[in-house]
Amino acid sequence: MDTRHWTTRIDRLTQDFKNDFGSLTAEQLNWKQHAGSWSIAQNIHHLIVINESYYPVIQEIRANTYSVPWIGKIGFMRRFFARVILNSVQPDRKRKMKTFPLWEPSTSTIAGDILHTFEQHQETFKKLIADSSDLLDKGVVLSSPANKNIVYTLADAFEIMVTHEARHLEQAREVYTAYQKTVYR
Repeated sequence: MDTRHWTTRIDRLTQDFKNDFGSLTAEQLNWKQHAGSWSIAQNIHHLIVINESYYPVIQEIRANTYSVPWIGKIGFMRRFFARVILNSVQPDRKRKMKTFPLWEPSTSTIAGDILHTFEQHQETFKKLIADSSDLLDKGVVLSSPANKNIVYTLADAFEIMVTHEARHLEQAREVYTAYQKTVYR
């Protein structure tokens, strides 16, 4: 399967994060509108955490040690979960969502080099996608690292993850807009 539609979007998203937030200080990246909200840095860290949670699953699939839950054998359920989750991670952010505890970002101050870390992560993520072409061709099914009963194809997982990055770019932009309003009022 050709994976360029994901890797091209990842390149664009990475560049957008760098363009929008690359000149910010660690203090600006860690600024929060209120205690319950996420900073720009936390949005970025969350993306790294969630994407990397899939790496061991893909390694297990490669090693033939991964066991798909029984629900993964039901095509309707795979398509249902993929559609519901993909709709929930769209960038328009009509609804706020709570993430699974496994994917919570760090609550402490995040280092100011988070964008550099993210850029390195994105390169690894793109390589993982490109190297998974054979698995994509086989239509491999997996479950969410956060819940074994949420199943979808690997192609759907990649689509969800890349779309999710666009959602958090928009969320980070909203944080920056709120920061600017607070500082420049």
